[in-house]
Amino acid sequence: MILKGTYLADAHRYDDEAFYARCGRSGVLLPRVSLGFWHNFGGHDPYERSRAITHYAFDHGITHFDLANNYGPPYGSAEETMGRLMDDDFRPYRDELFISSKAGYDMWPGPYGNWGSRKYLFASLEQSLRRMHLDYVDLFYSHRLDPATPLEETLQALVDIVRQGKALYVGISNWPLEQLQVGEEYLRRHDVPLLIYQGRLNLIDRKPQETGILDFCRQKGIGFIAFSPLAQGLLTDRYLDGIPADSRMARGTVLTKDRLTPELLAYVSRLREQARAAGHTTAEEALRWVLAQEGVTSVLVGASSVEQLAQNLKCTE
Repeated sequence: MILKGTYLADAHRYDDEAFYARCGRSGVLLPRVSLGFWHNFGGHDPYERSRAITHYAFDHGITHFDLANNYGPPYGSAEETMGRLMDDDFRPYRDELFISSKAGYDMWPGPYGNWGSRKYLFASLEQSLRRMHLDYVDLFYSHRLDPATPLEETLQALVDIVRQGKALYVGISNWPLEQLQVGEEYLRRHDVPLLIYQGRLNLIDRKPQETGILDFCRQKGIGFIAFSPLAQGLLTDRYLDGIPADSRMARGTVLTKDRLTPELLAYVSRLREQARAAGHTTAEEALRWVLAQEGVTSVLVGASSVEQLAQNLKCTE
């Protein structure tokens, strides 16, 4: 599919005010469903498909696009796709978009291309802005805890990134509760309050609830956005009848076959029956559960097609 002509966003994209939730105690409203660029938007994926998915997302009120420096593959290519999308379609709508990126995982060779040092965070964000053709991001995350770098160094880098105007807000992803508590207090004392925490939350991985992270965020007025709400496809019908040849599990990159246990298959089968009884798909039921958890602001979904995104958006109906 080749998209032609100037992109004009749907005039009714904001008609459903209930589609937006306040992010903690901030002034930011986020869509209940946000679009994640972790998969399906890299250099190995068809660009026109990415355009179609992002058009559909924005036309249906999804204003938040979530990226990271190493999303692809290859590393950086999802942000390059975002840059093309900005130039081709979304430049007139920049102020309507909430674009996030992250740094913390392996990105380039050598001692300065990983973890949480000030040098890495600043260099990575500069590279991300160039790839995305942006002057700033709305939200910049520390993508994971660096056990070797002092917390104060990572946190002060986040503070200074905001003060330099390279990000409007900061977030934390994948940090344990104890370090999150330190981070929240440090950022608040330095007048750059923590906007949001990003963590994996789904029906088979409830760690943010079990460790107290979700409760802490709620108490402190921090938003929470859930990634992998469908456990990379495990909480759908995709694997109930075997492993499709075109699936992530068949490729064996980020989802391995040992995850597909008899217990999991039985659980997902029961979930499917429950969903069908309610008139939903299995994926819808799994997404609805995440959004129903107290303190959850938004859920990140990926999409390999417009049809898949349209189906997942039904979880908010």
